[in-house]
This record gives sequence, C-alpha cells and structure tokens, in this order.
Amino acid sequence: MTVNAGRTTFGIRAGVNFQNINGKNMDGGDLENHVLTGFNAGVNAEVPIGTGFYVQPGLLYSQKGAQSENKVNKVHLSYVELPVNLVYKPILGSGNMVLGFGPYAALGVGGNVETNGNKTKVEFVSDYEPSTPAPQFKKFDAGANFLAGYEFVSRLSFQLNAQLGLVNINPEISTNDKSKLKNTGFGVSLGYRF
Repeated sequence: MTVNAGRTTFGIRAGVNFQNINGKNMDGGDLENHVLTGFNAGVNAEVPIGTGFYVQPGLLYSQKGAQSENKVNKVHLSYVELPVNLVYKPILGSGNMVLGFGPYAALGVGGNVETNGNKTKVEFVSDYEPSTPAPQFKKFDAGANFLAGYEFVSRLSFQLNAQLGLVNINPEISTNDKSKLKNTGFGVSLGYRF
C-alpha cells in the first residue's frame, strides 16, 4: 500500500548540496570550477493527482556556488527556491520508490566571494551596475530538478537529486562579455512526511 495514499501531505527535508557554476568566462572559454559543498532545508506539500502521482510544490533555502581547483577562490551563493515537481511513487517493498522531475525558480538572498580567506559580499542585481564595486550576480535563477529516492512506511525518506540551472546568472558587463554562468549540482537529503 502507498504511504499516505490519496491525501495531501506536508513534509520537511534537509540535506547536503554538491554544487558548481558551469559555463563560459568573459572570453568565451570554458570555466574550470569545482564542486562546493553546501546545504539545503525546507518544506513541501504533496497533492495527489492520480494513482501514485503527485504534484509536489516546495520552499527551500539552498546554498550553491563553486570553488577553484586549489580551493583558494570560492563563490558562496544562497537562494530561496520554489520547486514544483511531478512525483511518481510506485510501491516497492513496504514503502515507495520516489521518482520525480520539474522546474524550479529561485531568488538570490546572500553570499560572498572568498579569495585567500578574505570575503567580499555579493550583490544580487537585475542588470549589471557599474557603480557597485561588489561581485554581482543576477537575482533570478531557474532550472530543472530530477529526483529519486525511497519513502519508508515510517514516513522517513531518503532522496538523491540533481539540478540543472537554465538561466545565465551573470549580469552582462559589456557587449563583448561572453560569460555564461549556470548553477548545476546534485545532493542527498532526508525527509519526513506528516
């Protein structure tokens, strides 16, 4: 039998992010960033729409970013995210497998750029602001989520997720700026449904 079948439920979830910023630098060359560890935490609802199928909107705080190979330079970005996933939960053993995908939208709420231990606060902007000396990133991000996991009969769940940013978060500095920065990553999390 499906755990919590046929009714809307609410849940909490928290886990670890392994994020990167992929794309192109100002000259159009590939970025050579490496994964940065952060965390995510939030709440979600699960609304049944058919046998084993659910719409799962949520609200998450999520840390993203990237670091250089030698870990001297790091970009820490924090977002409030609104994912809306379509989830399928077929019965597997005494619980349910959890498979899903969907879009997310996010707003930048904080962060810093760290170089040799010195941190500079970032500014989230709509467009590049030449009068602002701080590192700048676009405030809005959006992309796609993919998830797979298992929900136990105890209502605890374990989940693997991947995220593909589809929006360039780099504000264009000039017409010659070929930079394209996109958040990408994966994570693991634990959850509980009420």
